Amino acid sequence: MSNKPRVFSAHPQNTPCTRTHKIGALILITATFFFTRLFDQSFSPSPCNLNYDGSSQNANLHVAKTNGGGHLLWPERGYGSHLSLKIYVYDENEIDGLKDLLYGKDGTISSHACLKGQWGSQVKIHRLLLGSRFRTRKREEADLFFVPAYVKCVRMLGGLNDKEINQTYVKVLSQMPYFRRSGGRDHIFVFPSGAGAHLFRSWATYINRSIILTPEGDRTDKKDTSAFNTWKDIIIPGNVDDGMTKTGATIFQPLSLSKRKYLANYLGRAQKKVGRLKLIELAKQYGDKLECPELQFSGSNKLGRVEYFQHLGNAKFCLAPRGESSWTLRFYESFFVECVPVILSDQVELPFQNVIDYREISIKWPSSLIGPELLEYLTSIPDEVIEGMLARGRQVRCLWVYAPESEPCSAMQGVMWELQRKVRQFQQSAETFWLHNGSIVNRNLVEFTNWKPPMPLP
Repeated sequence: MSNKPRVFSAHPQNTPCTRTHKIGALILITATFFFTRLFDQSFSPSPCNLNYDGSSQNANLHVAKTNGGGHLLWPERGYGSHLSLKIYVYDENEIDGLKDLLYGKDGTISSHACLKGQWGSQVKIHRLLLGSRFRTRKREEADLFFVPAYVKCVRMLGGLNDKEINQTYVKVLSQMPYFRRSGGRDHIFVFPSGAGAHLFRSWATYINRSIILTPEGDRTDKKDTSAFNTWKDIIIPGNVDDGMTKTGATIFQPLSLSKRKYLANYLGRAQKKVGRLKLIELAKQYGDKLECPELQFSGSNKLGRVEYFQHLGNAKFCLAPRGESSWTLRFYESFFVECVPVILSDQVELPFQNVIDYREISIKWPSSLIGPELLEYLTSIPDEVIEGMLARGRQVRCLWVYAPESEPCSAMQGVMWELQRKVRQFQQSAETFWLHNGSIVNRNLVEFTNWKPPMPLP
């Protein structure tokens, strides 16, 4: 019997693999990779339309644009080709304590009162979801869950104090089995002011995994940490006065650039903020270029709605410095009076950054350089460049408007697209477990359908 080792092969007649074969295979793989990449880069991903009509073929992948019909074009990258969401909206009578978060402990605060002002987005989003075609009334089929609350308004009008808000939120959450199931990952909360989720003092304990809709991306100036997480939360636009965003004639019509009295303006209170104080001092030196009246909220010098927008629209550039927090409603208002917004808030976060190139429609200037050099820079920008920025701003400002789904472009359409990226096929948390038959159970092996409130929270 031969002592040579036996060779087991499916094709024993083949020539053995040599060094030359290996080098040739490596060259072939490298060439294939190169030409594949070259081929892929020759074709841009096709955009998709918010209303799915696919009428435009040439939208920039990185900048949201509208077609001739006013339909917003949304890139397909990471979003899918169409909206497919099911959102469950908790009913105010469904959870004990939810009414307190909406109308105060005495139930005397109306949603109409909370609809006014820059925090009205909390009411508008709730109302729009109630009437949305993406709403489901079956919790078991929902992709996401919306928890309605008007706590900023309720707190401002004396309906609940900070301690009561905190206690009520905890009470409400302890009655939600689906919140417990996912650890809150599929639950949506709106905090429409600069305070963000800090209105709920224990947010870091209870809703740190939830999806937070807020205009505020930074609170580190007053808090140890920001409640906003760019990977799970969504920046939403502030609530601009309906008189400026409605279809048809608005309460102020933009002036031509040649008729504007000032190069730039800032309309707001000083609030002892360094950037705002610098602008007020700058206006004293360059009063022919910069308007900075101290806003009054009462008395004979109080500006009415129309007067406010008349002042704002009387300059080519609208300055938006940081206030109590990094975001400012003035940024959004500027698009409707048609002045170029100049952001003077270094930590600001802006909505829909995945699809809007803000360099095309605004300017961001270091807050440390607020001074004559800012005015010199703005003076150097030709009117035709300003007109181009304003024209591009008109294309995307529909994204700042909380309009019904019947509108081809709106803030809610943008929010829906962003929410779609948050949907998970499977939900789990540290307090959920599953068995071989697919059932979800808790630590005591009680099936999910039998969970009874109040349930322990993290």
